[in-house]
Amino acid sequence: MPAGLFRALLTVAGAVVAILVAIGISSVAIVAAGANPGDALAAFFNFGETDRSFANGLAQMFNRAVPLFLAGLAVAVGFRMNLFNIGVEGQYRIAAVCAAYVGSTFVAPAPIQITVIIVVAAAVGGLYALIPAVMKVTRGVNEVISTIMLNYIAINLAAFLVRGPFAGERAEGQLTTTTPVLPESAWFPNMNWLLEAMGLPAPRGGGMWGFLLVAVVIGVALWVVLERTKFGFDVKASGLNPSAAFASGIGPKRMVISAMVLSGAIAGLIGLPEILGDQHAFGTNFTPGLGYLGIAVALLGRNSPYGIAVAALLFAFLDRAQGPLQFADVPPSVITIMQGTIVLLVVVANEITSRVALRREERRAARQLGKVSA
Repeated sequence: MPAGLFRALLTVAGAVVAILVAIGISSVAIVAAGANPGDALAAFFNFGETDRSFANGLAQMFNRAVPLFLAGLAVAVGFRMNLFNIGVEGQYRIAAVCAAYVGSTFVAPAPIQITVIIVVAAAVGGLYALIPAVMKVTRGVNEVISTIMLNYIAINLAAFLVRGPFAGERAEGQLTTTTPVLPESAWFPNMNWLLEAMGLPAPRGGGMWGFLLVAVVIGVALWVVLERTKFGFDVKASGLNPSAAFASGIGPKRMVISAMVLSGAIAGLIGLPEILGDQHAFGTNFTPGLGYLGIAVALLGRNSPYGIAVAALLFAFLDRAQGPLQFADVPPSVITIMQGTIVLLVVVANEITSRVALRREERRAARQLGKVSA
């Protein structure tokens, strides 16, 4: 069997075993909480009894997966460079509030309006990620510490902006504060047509966010950049062996800055699916925690865009089950336990499978050397 195929099959087998073990561990937690594991398992696959409820469940799952996918991509870029960009959480918050406000200050044809908002979000996220990158290359400040501290600054700065300079008019009875509502030209078209093509009715609310297509394009483009360009080779080489990369003419400081800015630019887009497809503003109730979840998604997806897509869908599938779990009298915290257990066990499984594949290659190389010597 070819080495590449063997490694791929071994990786898939390890992930499947890890997920099955995670389900077993979660079942123990469910029993300890006084619930039935069978009811919990049924709740995960319960999308409702009607076509509309099934469409709502699918839309909810994909809408959750899109920002998780972007968050995983942002973290993965840093991981490729052996950089831990823990600041994705702060980068997408500050980028979202700035992009939402800028987009509300003018009206233009939809392609221009949406493009400007996307560019602003990516630019703000990239510039905010530039701060820890410069601190690292000029003063040797560890990026984990600096990005964590910058997260607190960004989160509180975004809260200040949405309540102060960027605040819009609050409607009577409205409890949350938001930026001014975006004009309709900035509302990203939904993808309900895809569900309707499957014979399902249009889901309620904003439907399936059309930003899914943008996320797919970004994932494909990032794969091409990291796997098929000199920049991607330089990133991988600098992450694997900085000294050897420097000796071959790759500037380590330039690569640190480039990787962090690219990571921050992608992070800046995480909040746009919700802003452009549903809320049409940034508010005090904006979805938190996506940056931290992106770390788990990137680890589960092994830093590859297609793996991150699968991991994002898995996390979204689990998150969607919160409602059915409550109806089944199962604590929603089971989802968090399962997500954490899956990530932990998959990381362990990846390490084991990598060692098994390495030993197989070593034995194969030893046999070939023996034949040559004979």
